[in-house]
Amino acid sequence: MQESRFHLYADAQFTSPYAMSVFVTLHEKNLPFDLSTVDLDSHANKEAGYAATSLTQRVPTLVQGDFALSESSAITEYLEEAFPQTRVYPQDRLLRARARQVQAWLRSDLMPIREERSTQVVFYGVRGAPLSAAANAAAQKLFSAAEALLPAGSPNLFGEWCIADTDLAVMLNRLVMHGDPVPARLAEYATRQFERPSVRLWAELDRPPL
Repeated sequence: MQESRFHLYADAQFTSPYAMSVFVTLHEKNLPFDLSTVDLDSHANKEAGYAATSLTQRVPTLVQGDFALSESSAITEYLEEAFPQTRVYPQDRLLRARARQVQAWLRSDLMPIREERSTQVVFYGVRGAPLSAAANAAAQKLFSAAEALLPAGSPNLFGEWCIADTDLAVMLNRLVMHGDPVPARLAEYATRQFERPSVRLWAELDRPPL
């Protein structure tokens, strides 16, 4: 199965931070793959063909031979176990657990930020209204956690870069790229993370107009 070429399904606008996480992981591990898009606005993900491939009918979905896997952190963890030569998670098991905690948290919390600063801000430059009180509170929670996680003077969360750095940078850049107040150290971290070649490849994909 490992000889089969991968096929990654992402959203049509390439704004999904979860599809981005898998895309970056595949590039970091130098795994060749084909890329297809699914139009979520037209609910193409619920059509029979895609639903038969993606158990959760969401993006990203990664296909390898007759094996299909959805949910981004499940995909990146599978790729880490199957192709450990180039790591995208910390080697230390405690730091690896912390990286997974960061990923799970970013996917399940901070909803006001995700609602008021969608990733269209990051990849299309969309502007929105000032943050609500709930979004400001979520932003302060984000900053507090990121400040605690990011060691002083370090460019990455856990020494060497890991995929959780990309995921955290996306969440921070929802605010940074909109011009919302972000602590300088965190803004510099998020901007620097987006300079990574694998991340730039995603940022520079040809996107259709909104």
